[in-house]
Amino acid sequence: MKYYSTNGQAPIADLEKAVVKGLAEDRGLYMPEEIYKLPQAFFDDIQNMKFQDIAYNVASNFFGDDVDGDALQDLVYDTLSFDCPVVKVTDQIYALELFHGPTLAFKDVGARFMARLLRYFTSLSGSTSNLINVLVATSGDTGSAVANGFLGVEGIHVYVLYPKGKVSPIQECQFTTLGKNITAIEVDGVFDDCQALVKSAFMDQELNEHMKLTSANSINVARFLPQAFYYFNAYARMKALGLADQLVMCVPSGNFGNICSALFGHQMGLPIKRFIAANNANDIFYKYLQTGKYEPRASVQTLANAMDVGAPSNFARILNLYSENGQLTPEATHHRITNLISGATYKDEQIRKTMQQCYEETGYVLDPHGACGYQALKDGLKPGEIGVFCETAHPAKFKEKVDDILGTDIEIPARLKAFMEGQKQSVEMSKEFADFKAYLMKQ
Repeated sequence: MKYYSTNGQAPIADLEKAVVKGLAEDRGLYMPEEIYKLPQAFFDDIQNMKFQDIAYNVASNFFGDDVDGDALQDLVYDTLSFDCPVVKVTDQIYALELFHGPTLAFKDVGARFMARLLRYFTSLSGSTSNLINVLVATSGDTGSAVANGFLGVEGIHVYVLYPKGKVSPIQECQFTTLGKNITAIEVDGVFDDCQALVKSAFMDQELNEHMKLTSANSINVARFLPQAFYYFNAYARMKALGLADQLVMCVPSGNFGNICSALFGHQMGLPIKRFIAANNANDIFYKYLQTGKYEPRASVQTLANAMDVGAPSNFARILNLYSENGQLTPEATHHRITNLISGATYKDEQIRKTMQQCYEETGYVLDPHGACGYQALKDGLKPGEIGVFCETAHPAKFKEKVDDILGTDIEIPARLKAFMEGQKQSVEMSKEFADFKAYLMKQ
């Protein structure tokens, strides 16, 4: 498989280059030249397949030209040592629980897959002396998933950039207490500042000559594409219940890597009727759906902090996908997108109310991000439709917020408690690229 840049000014890349570089030379995001349809026989029998087998079929479609079949199967099975069940919340709404991995967040699959894929390419080249430096910006869960996915992996060092005071205490513990090959960088700014530092680092020639850089944000194809596994598995589980004919998927969205992977799955033939992108107060995509104009702006801090993104990177991929790499007019592209995707946006007051009502009426505990997805389905489902929303992180990762809103005392799982017992290690950093570059040049 070959990969091109959404900006159209970079050389075509193979998978190894796309993964190792992360971002194309023209600052565009890599896109596969082809998205192959899966055979009908796969969907006919999908309800009888295990999550790992479903994922291997999907991964073969994405990566089969570039990774040996046996190695890919081992990679997928090693990545997916856990399940992602579908849980009934109401008669019309189900939760796809994506928080049963090592860091209790949906980003575990992409981070673990990418770590193993990088290790695979390194083993092929036979070179472990050229250290790969992974830069990742996080608004919460990405940092912990990537840090734990790459922890102890030989030949790779991870730098996690996070906005000071804007991630939950438990999230912060998951990437600041690890040490070893993980360095946490506490940026005096917001998530968009962290993301801008990462992108600027990739474009700096002197820095790239000094050290080998890649990204583990969802701008990297190896991070976001494996998240499509979730949606095929959700369809399989709903088909097994006889509820897949009018299926609507709702995805709480920040940087839009998760829903982007779902849309790639749809292009591969996944029979989802339509999608809903649920935003918090950072409603840039929602406004694009209403107006056809994409107007990024500075993010605002909310209860659902992992979605506090004012310039979602993966919007470029969605636009490229539905414009057929720029062949269609903006108007035609907008029409195609809005025919398949609707939006919803919720401020903190509504998120609190949704969490309270859902808990009182069903006993189901939503985290603030899942609350956006649940409410979007309540507001947007049509008669005869069944909705599945992504519950993207365990509520205990936001214990202070959840307990305060619901009047509960959420039990902290043992694996989260272990992180909280560690000693915080972080490097304080301004949001100026010159300071960040100077720090990396000394490493």
